Amino acid sequence: MGGDLTVLRIFKDRFTLTLILLGLVLLLFIVVPLLKTVFTSNPSVLFQDPDIARQVRESIWLTVYTALISTAVGLILGIPLAYILARRNFPGKKIIEGIIDVPIVVPHTAAGIALLFVFGKNFFAGRAFHAVGIDFVGTVAGIVIAMMFVSVPFLVDSVKEGFKGVDPRLENVARTLGASPRKAFFGVSLPLVWRSILSGSVMMWARGVSEFGAVLILTYNPKVAPVLLYDLWVGWGVKYALPFAALLILLCLVVFIVLRYVAQRGEKS
Repeated sequence: MGGDLTVLRIFKDRFTLTLILLGLVLLLFIVVPLLKTVFTSNPSVLFQDPDIARQVRESIWLTVYTALISTAVGLILGIPLAYILARRNFPGKKIIEGIIDVPIVVPHTAAGIALLFVFGKNFFAGRAFHAVGIDFVGTVAGIVIAMMFVSVPFLVDSVKEGFKGVDPRLENVARTLGASPRKAFFGVSLPLVWRSILSGSVMMWARGVSEFGAVLILTYNPKVAPVLLYDLWVGWGVKYALPFAALLILLCLVVFIVLRYVAQRGEKS
């Protein structure tokens, strides 16, 4: 009965109803193309040709683990920066925060070219890494840095907001009880922002998985999933591109459902 009354109130409140309808339009704009792609294709077509099946498996695995590596590196480097930005005020802080977000707005092919002109073999950083056996053009390492460049802002911004939500007095109490700054950070602050770290990591991983432009510039081969999808579209047309797109959508959906479940279990515990 209460639910029926709530629905009636919503329909009588024209402003709320307008908000719901506008939100529904956006929701349909997102959902309909995804559902149509999934339900109008047959991913099993990809596995009828042994060569395409091999490329699909290799590209998906390559995409997943390179995105994981880039996220892991982003965590190691991004959490300290996020903590400093959340806890300290210093000259140029706003500029640094702006710089962190620049990769989000820079065209990603431009990002790939910028990385190429730093980590290519003809440039200082590229030569330095090449001397220790690491190359970034046409290698897995190139995929990792391309993914990391375009996706790490999501992690840093999420973790920074998490640290801002932790009362600094908690750290101060730990310090008065004899904890060092390192122990206060790892024992108090870091555990309290695990949700922000998880959320930022998921967003960074997902953005890395979807990256095309920067990866294409640095490493065309071996092919990550977005590059292979483009190749299938150009070389084979909709016959193979559509089912591969559907497969990628389904895989991403499964991953996000699992991660949401893990996050909810963590909140309950």
